[in-house]
Amino acid sequence: MRAGDLAEPYPAVFADDDAVAAARFFVEQGLPALLVLDADRRPYAIVPGSQLLRVLVPDFALESLALASSLHDSEVEPLGERLGGLTVAQWLPRHRALSTVMGPDAGAAQVAALTVRTHTPLVAVVESGGEAVRTVAGAFHRLAALPRPVI
Repeated sequence: MRAGDLAEPYPAVFADDDAVAAARFFVEQGLPALLVLDADRRPYAIVPGSQLLRVLVPDFALESLALASSLHDSEVEPLGERLGGLTVAQWLPRHRALSTVMGPDAGAAQVAALTVRTHTPLVAVVESGGEAVRTVAGAFHRLAALPRPVI
């Protein structure tokens, strides 16, 4: 099976969209990762949900669970307030995940290896047609349904 066969439609936002609206969309859709497209509809970023929450957690709390336990919910600024006035591109982590893009002819094993290596539950399958690049899809939960080899 090829990546193009596994690909399914996946909701996306644009890099210049409002970050608060994108966060609402992400939560309402119950997405495992956010697919962000640029103005040309090319993948700009693929970011796991856990990394999107990074904006809420102070650096000291990430360094130690003991320090994180001293942080009270009242000390964490609501997401809407933290994202107000930002675009999606400004919200994303500096090291935005983008290495999870493949062509439609990549094999299922390549797709699986990429998701494992990048810790990202989403791979964008990009088809090139002349000058236009179209993001076909992303969710690869169907990998789990592939037949297992007989040993």
